[in-house]
Amino acid sequence: MADTKFVRKCKCTRILFFAILGILMGVGAVVAAVVVPQYLGNDSDDLSRAKEILSQVPLVDGHNDLPMFLEDTVDDVIEDINLENDLRPLLGNKSQTDIPRLREGKVGAQFWSSFFSCRSQYKDAVRRALAQIDVIYRIVRKYPDVFEFATSSDDITDIFRRGKIASLIGLESGHGIDSSLAALRMFYELRVRYVTLTHSCDTPWAASSTHDTPVGDGLTEFGQKVVLEMNRLGMLVDLSHVSHRTMRDVLDVTGAPVIFSHSSAYAICPVARNVPDDVLDRMKTNGGIVMVNFYPGFINCTANWTHWEHVTLEEVADHVDYIRDRAGEDHVGIGGDFDGIGGSHPRGLEDVSTYPRLFAELLRRGWTEEQLKKLAGNNFLRVFRKVEEVRDKLQSERRPYEDHISEEDLGNQTCRTTNT
Repeated sequence: MADTKFVRKCKCTRILFFAILGILMGVGAVVAAVVVPQYLGNDSDDLSRAKEILSQVPLVDGHNDLPMFLEDTVDDVIEDINLENDLRPLLGNKSQTDIPRLREGKVGAQFWSSFFSCRSQYKDAVRRALAQIDVIYRIVRKYPDVFEFATSSDDITDIFRRGKIASLIGLESGHGIDSSLAALRMFYELRVRYVTLTHSCDTPWAASSTHDTPVGDGLTEFGQKVVLEMNRLGMLVDLSHVSHRTMRDVLDVTGAPVIFSHSSAYAICPVARNVPDDVLDRMKTNGGIVMVNFYPGFINCTANWTHWEHVTLEEVADHVDYIRDRAGEDHVGIGGDFDGIGGSHPRGLEDVSTYPRLFAELLRRGWTEEQLKKLAGNNFLRVFRKVEEVRDKLQSERRPYEDHISEEDLGNQTCRTTNT
């Protein structure tokens, strides 16, 4: 609309039009000369090298909220949109994901999030989780030449080699299993390969990052069984959104590496959603991975939902650098959280097309190609393979846990039936 109005007004005189056009072109040239190199690693060769690296190894992104975005914008009626087109003309600049931009961003594997708000806890969380999973299924099946489901590490590499985007499902969050190990097992059968133990609310068995009292600020005994059952299933334990105490409790219990599907470094931005140094240190022994989030408020603590414009790609790179330096180059990955960050984004990382810019910036900072391949996907693939190894070992050692959460621990039971 803005461009149309501009041209219409300038039709008043050809002289005025071309004078203004000349000024705008001059300004544009200056801006391009200053801004564009900033996001091409100060050298377009870095961007070309980054794209080449990402053509050799699958870029595994740990978290994308496209299903939630589609629920909010088109009520999950995906026949009303065509993901093979750029969605911005239809859905505006808040749209951060579609097939052309996924291809431009060299995405090789994507965890699609099944998200449902904390308002659904104790009510219809399971139904809402299933509805979001249904959206993911419909997207993958609508575009079979682009997407293919992956449920294992081998699937990811095989699908990537065939030129498709491996699609995996993450359940965000633990309140979606309704404190039921049976439900957890059924979500695994539906191809869910990680569960974020909490979102912005405690579950009856795990404390979230928003937990504000010291009592019970961690994992309960039943929560330990959830983690151990996830180990047995081969399901990744995701610690994004949990409290720092829950992170530590899980690391004390789990027999498999953990992931943070979309979190950043607490030392740089001390918000509870980010990972503290002592937990980063434990990634070395646990073998897990922290996949860096792009939400401006987790990158620069002065930002928020409405004032995020000054957060930059370089600041995201600072978090990637810090986690590599503290936890080790084997324990860092990418979890952009696109379409879940409310249309906000760091400058230079506007949408899923921009991942190569971040890798170009890291090349400029001295990262080697081997290190960038680890960051892109090899670190995650190593973690996933280890989780599968633990699963295979436990098959002969452990039966499914058949525990039930106690009524005392369960809390709100208003919307629940009983066996009597």
